[in-house]
Amino acid sequence: MREIYDQLKQDEEMMVDYLQKIVEKESPSLDKELVDKVADWVAKTFEDLTGGKSTIIENAIYGNHVKAEWGEGEEQILVLAHMDTVWPRDTIKKMPFTIKDGKAYGPGVFDMKGGLIQGIFAVKALKDLGIKLNKKVVFLFDSDEEIGNPSSKKMIEEEAEQSEFVFVLEPGMSEKGSLKTTRKGLGVFHIEVTGKPSHAGMDPAKGVSAIEEIAHQTLYLHSHSNLETGTTFNVGKIEGGSASNVVAEKARAEVDLRVESEQELERAVPLIRNLEPKLEGTKIQVEGGINRPPLERTDRVADLFATAKKLAKDHLGFELTEMASGGASDGNYTAPHAPTLDGLGPVGDGAHANHEQVVLDQMPVRSALFAMLLAECGGKK
Repeated sequence: MREIYDQLKQDEEMMVDYLQKIVEKESPSLDKELVDKVADWVAKTFEDLTGGKSTIIENAIYGNHVKAEWGEGEEQILVLAHMDTVWPRDTIKKMPFTIKDGKAYGPGVFDMKGGLIQGIFAVKALKDLGIKLNKKVVFLFDSDEEIGNPSSKKMIEEEAEQSEFVFVLEPGMSEKGSLKTTRKGLGVFHIEVTGKPSHAGMDPAKGVSAIEEIAHQTLYLHSHSNLETGTTFNVGKIEGGSASNVVAEKARAEVDLRVESEQELERAVPLIRNLEPKLEGTKIQVEGGINRPPLERTDRVADLFATAKKLAKDHLGFELTEMASGGASDGNYTAPHAPTLDGLGPVGDGAHANHEQVVLDQMPVRSALFAMLLAECGGKK
């Protein structure tokens, strides 16, 4: 196992060079032209560095996806990494790829192009060392994770159903690079209230305010948040009314729901779906639903983490930790189908922020940990 780290340490400078190349190839989620260029580059890079094969999955509206395969076997391990970022075109001109004090900065370097590069180099190390697995390794590099996977969700779920394990190359958490063994499920709901308009000065009693009704519903939903169970309702956006002197006829709200378990999901969703008006004369319509199911820390997920923790301690000399994340990833989609271990990407900070960064000397360490996990879970021949 130690040979894997030695190989990746030897490749560190090359790894950073490839990191710079992909960061400088911008890939905003809704900029198909740019994302498609990155997809072409990722497909070619995977083949050149690993000797595996890759396929471009054409997408009419959003960016193309890449499916890449290495090795062979009746069983497969699925690896997930997204190519898109939240940064608009030409951000690289204002936030150029920069190395300072042992850290690399740039749009998407941490979330999650660093993990993508580490994943490819992990397989390269296995190839260079002649380590073959009994399981096929399938990478899905998708183009739309940052916008909720409108075109890749089904593909991810279908591959997960065929997989024994799933590894997600999203960034680690905190300065320790903790793995993510729990991710909250996410629901987005839209509430529309219809009231009865009237003149606010001359006939206020004849009106029923949709805005007042939304206020009641906001307080009601927020009262059901429970930090102990990890369930949160957040009415994050409200709009409505037509003028200050009109009792509002219409009002709308957007609600973010986060839960840690399927059981809590079953309890929380009806609270939104079955909202009852507090004011006589108002009507409520609710649309939307669950965007991502929760990634729960099942026994099999715990076993995967225990394996990673032992590899880190025995062969890399550090204590690997785990944390729960309130955010979502591609791993939420795979969790109901196969044990999923998330956060195997880089150590750094600043996802979606101007100070986005990756700690460079941790890249070969994290890449080695991932390669060792593949070797351990893939069953070396």
